Amino acid sequence: MSTETGTSSGPELLLDLNRDVRRPLRAQLEDGLREAVRSGRLPAHIRLPATRALASDLGVSRRLVVDAYGQLLAEGYLVARRGAGTFVADAAGASAAAAAETPPSVPTFDFFPGFPDLANFPRNAWLRALRATLRDAPDRAFGYPDPRGALELRRALAGHLRRVRGVVADPETIVVCSGAAQGFFLLARALGGGRLAVEDPGLPAHRAILAEASAQLVALPVDEGGACVAELDALSAREGTIDAVLVTPAHQSPTGVALAPPRRAALLAWAGENEGLVIEDDYDAEYRYDRAPLGAMQGLAADRVVYVGTVSKTLAPALRLGWLVLPPRLLERVVSAKLLADHGCPTIDQLALAQLIDSGAYDRHLRQARRRYRARRDALVHAVARHLPNARVTGLAAGLHAVVRLGRPVDGMALMQAAARQSVGVYPLGYAYMDVRAVDDGLVLGYANLAEPAIEEGIRRLGAVLEEL
Repeated sequence: MSTETGTSSGPELLLDLNRDVRRPLRAQLEDGLREAVRSGRLPAHIRLPATRALASDLGVSRRLVVDAYGQLLAEGYLVARRGAGTFVADAAGASAAAAAETPPSVPTFDFFPGFPDLANFPRNAWLRALRATLRDAPDRAFGYPDPRGALELRRALAGHLRRVRGVVADPETIVVCSGAAQGFFLLARALGGGRLAVEDPGLPAHRAILAEASAQLVALPVDEGGACVAELDALSAREGTIDAVLVTPAHQSPTGVALAPPRRAALLAWAGENEGLVIEDDYDAEYRYDRAPLGAMQGLAADRVVYVGTVSKTLAPALRLGWLVLPPRLLERVVSAKLLADHGCPTIDQLALAQLIDSGAYDRHLRQARRRYRARRDALVHAVARHLPNARVTGLAAGLHAVVRLGRPVDGMALMQAAARQSVGVYPLGYAYMDVRAVDDGLVLGYANLAEPAIEEGIRRLGAVLEEL
């Protein structure tokens, strides 16, 4: 009924045959195959194991499997393709598979602030880097990874960060992690459940990660000059000794302001006087439009600042690659935590990223992306002026998102739900505070992953929704 080349042909398939009951094994096999197709475990068009392979796996005769396949062929569950094998029929598996694989509902005009332009991931450059990696990588690269990260990537990152961000970077003090998210988790573990001051508003996901790793969080207010560093002493007196401060100085997340130079100096002075630590999240500093680039704070006090970086905003979140540049006193504790967490990030992806950086393709991608994002930022400003005349846009000088102040407070949940019905995704600023502000006048709108016409239409629909509310 089908051409088979050996007992290893076809995919693995879990089927349970009970030899302690009176029901014949063939009937049990037929029932098991039907259930697998109906439930979607065997979706439409998937190839079944060869009869020899399945018989060997189940410890039954090949004739029993041939007969069971024949019965399901007659019933329409399976189809045989001469010279290719036996497959699940289209009609039999389609409904179950479709039900199992229905994608979640995503708004057509989604202003999610955490995405770069996903459609412009440099696929060809990444593919070339992967090919070069697979061609040239030594055999040892396929063993268990170094928990600190591949040396080739740490060297490439050290050169890039020194050149582009002014970071005091040594390959020996860099730890590669699974995105900034894991970096924060590792830092909290290394600090042993210490007390961390975090910007308020800030990113709720990062606060949740830190709290899960036993960090004690204290809210540090943010105003038009960034984190209110002058309040650290008062916070320490009220809450207890603060061990570290997490800031986003180049482009505050989410308000978009930059940490004022006097506050940068004051924060570094606080760290020196109190033996504290500054955690600098440099999540999207590569993108600036109306100002000169701001060097990383870490370059001024490498012994007091942890620098956190990631490719989630420069390439894609799906790569799950980030890095920590650490003061020597933290290095051993972070590496130990990383080893216990996952033993290291995937080496092949790390080597591909190193290849991308060393070849210059990473810098070229960033320059092109910067031009594209500036045009989309300008499109957002113009669309807000047209369709939300009472609103103002802030946080525009850098980054991939802006804050839109609506001019009047709105119920954030009601707005999100009403916008979703128009296939628009919006994100209220009030939900970024530690004490959530259910009613607030701010929205955090990302523009990087929407083309200019989509930005225009999305803001037009948002304007209509606000009028209804």
